[in-house]
Amino acid sequence: MTMQGIEQVVGETAYDAAGDKVGSVGNLYTSDTTGQPEWVTVNTGLFGGKQTFVPLAGANLEGDGLHLAPSKSKIKDAPRIDADGRLSEQDAYKLYQYYGMGLPQTTGKQGKPGKSGQGRSGGDGSMVRSEERLRAGTETVESGRVSLRKYVVTEEQQVTVPVSHEEVHVVREPVGDGDPRGTAKIGDEEREVVLHEERPVVAKETVPVERVGLETETVRGEEQVSDTVRKEHVEVQGLDDGAGKRRKH
Repeated sequence: MTMQGIEQVVGETAYDAAGDKVGSVGNLYTSDTTGQPEWVTVNTGLFGGKQTFVPLAGANLEGDGLHLAPSKSKIKDAPRIDADGRLSEQDAYKLYQYYGMGLPQTTGKQGKPGKSGQGRSGGDGSMVRSEERLRAGTETVESGRVSLRKYVVTEEQQVTVPVSHEEVHVVREPVGDGDPRGTAKIGDEEREVVLHEERPVVAKETVPVERVGLETETVRGEEQVSDTVRKEHVEVQGLDDGAGKRRKH
């Protein structure tokens, strides 16, 4: 990759060699010796809270973002180096060793990658100005549990049941001389009548009365998050605006 159009990588989505998303490109670093782009920082971790240095060797800028040569695990396990504007020779050496890259051949000393906007920018008289932008996402976490439990309670229940019973009443009728039912006879005699009555009988049966279940509903809302961001300013030195002041952009 060359300096021409390299500004496009800042803020783009970064992918590993297999096409898996790694994060977003944070800053571009160029070599103090050659002025060519050598490293980018990739914002990884939750909300992009970690910046990892990744070499641009073998990288391709495509329509969906920047495709890097190392794997996702290799990128995330890279040495943690503060992206403070420049890489020291010691930090650069760690990165070259970690990614298995040969040290650059220079005439005097090893070139230091320089952050775009603060280091050397090449021979086209331009530099890349970068700024941080706050990106927020969401993650799904467990907020609670709801369960159903069935238990048995005993309560008194009354049911009205209609019942009947038989009662005995003495009925007397006069019997005449010509009535065939009236046979006259003197002596002891006994008659017996069986009485009946109804009694309530209680039985229990189990019947289904209701089905109870649980369902979830997603309720959408908004929450505000805030954090500090940094941005770069370019100061033009040696060019006055007519009032003897330096211009800042």
